[in-house]
Amino acid sequence: MDSRPTMLGPKGLIKKHEFVRTIIQCLYSLDYKKSAVSLELESGISCKSMDFGLLESHILNGNWDACIDALYGLNELTDETRDSALFLVCRQRLLECLIHGDDSSALSVLRKQVSALHMGREKVHDLAFGLFSLKEMGLGKVDGEVIIELRKKLLSEMEKLLPPPLTLPERRLEHLVEMAVSGQIDSCMYHNLVDPVPLYEDHRCGRDQIPTETTQLYILLLDTLFQILTDHKNEVWFVQFSNNGEYLASSSSDCTAIIWKVLEDGKLTLKHTLRSHHNAVSFVSWSPDDTMLLTCGNVEVLKLWDVESGTCKHTFGGHGFMVSSCAWFPDSKRLVCGSSDAEKGIYMWDREGNEIKAWKGTRMPKVLDLAVTPDGENLISIFFDKEIRILNVTTNTERVISEKHAITSLSVSGDSKFLIVNLSSQEIHMWDVDGKWVEPLKYTGHKQEKYVIRSCFGGLNSTFIASGSENSQVYIWNRRSPTPIEVLSGHKMTVNCVSWNRKRPHMLASASDDQTIRIWGPSFSKKMA
Repeated sequence: MDSRPTMLGPKGLIKKHEFVRTIIQCLYSLDYKKSAVSLELESGISCKSMDFGLLESHILNGNWDACIDALYGLNELTDETRDSALFLVCRQRLLECLIHGDDSSALSVLRKQVSALHMGREKVHDLAFGLFSLKEMGLGKVDGEVIIELRKKLLSEMEKLLPPPLTLPERRLEHLVEMAVSGQIDSCMYHNLVDPVPLYEDHRCGRDQIPTETTQLYILLLDTLFQILTDHKNEVWFVQFSNNGEYLASSSSDCTAIIWKVLEDGKLTLKHTLRSHHNAVSFVSWSPDDTMLLTCGNVEVLKLWDVESGTCKHTFGGHGFMVSSCAWFPDSKRLVCGSSDAEKGIYMWDREGNEIKAWKGTRMPKVLDLAVTPDGENLISIFFDKEIRILNVTTNTERVISEKHAITSLSVSGDSKFLIVNLSSQEIHMWDVDGKWVEPLKYTGHKQEKYVIRSCFGGLNSTFIASGSENSQVYIWNRRSPTPIEVLSGHKMTVNCVSWNRKRPHMLASASDDQTIRIWGPSFSKKMA
């Protein structure tokens, strides 16, 4: 008689018995008990192994000696797992002895059985202290139904402790399906789908899932009109969408910043032009609650604006105080800025302009760029052109990453786990914030030799990286691939900065020396479908 297992699947990789058993477990977990029992009867396959079924019977009946013998008879168990399982059984046995007032038997279990296990004296002492304390509080009042519930809880702990095939890991089929879906998502270079991936067919996104064209607004008389924002009167150096995706801020060498409103249909309209700076504005930063906006420039002060009214609420620093970059902490009450002038350093203020803390001094290096991770745990700064310093503001510990080429910009992922830097070597490097990586992931293809070019994370779960380029194009990478998956053409001069809308994963903005901002979206044919 052939004892080989029956195999399923086009490639014959799935054991039928395991497959059916996993389905039965899934039916039970979904509370389809009648269907699960019916499948067990029809297939002759039980959700629980024979060994675990026997163990279950002993536990529910309180047959502790037989339970212990059964555990010693399971050859699949390691010594460590067996000791852990025996400890759980002895704990339950000890508890029930105390419930029934049998103190002598409880002491015998503690001295002979629990102490013989390799569980550590401290754990045994904690067990004894805890149970005898419960007795003092009135364990004798516990009824039989409670004891049954305690035994069922012990069974649940056993199921999680014992290895396959004695037991199945919880929700095993769901885990396997999620792994299959995750694998398809990971292999999909254009994945940017907000809705759940359907199970009915293999998943694959097309390039229409990411921004590839300048957004077209349909006009009846003019047919179509490219969405190109032309209100700045000189080079546009920076763009950034608000955290809620409802606004876009831009800054320019024309000494202004502009707040744009993103309408429901995706069209952008001018909300405020901020006119208070006397020199070029090269950087903006939204407060996490999107009620405030910071603006600054390499030879400019730092200003705080009210988004709703467009009024300047405060100017930080005195005359000649120059700020290279700025960022917010998650509470929207504290902000930091990096200075590159004679008073160079990093300054932390509240919104009223009160200095909270400062890292400064004659030996303090020039701060080129900085960011605060969205979780507020780390302050990341660019020093000496080539150094990335990550300061944990809670523990005050610092880590330094040294690059071989000059760094021009910094950006942090929305989950606070990763950072990217643009380098003058025409590479973008991605590092993990926690410092587990020895080498960064590298991305190439764009052009950058002499100007400040800024990149950003974007798309669903920050799956993509986008960057400007000196050859007037926008480049998009999937984080898993070092080469671009898309190159977007449209600007006529250097693209200085890009920003991906966090709430609209199909919307990307780019700022250029051609004095325009372009809003990119999926292909027009995709939108009309």
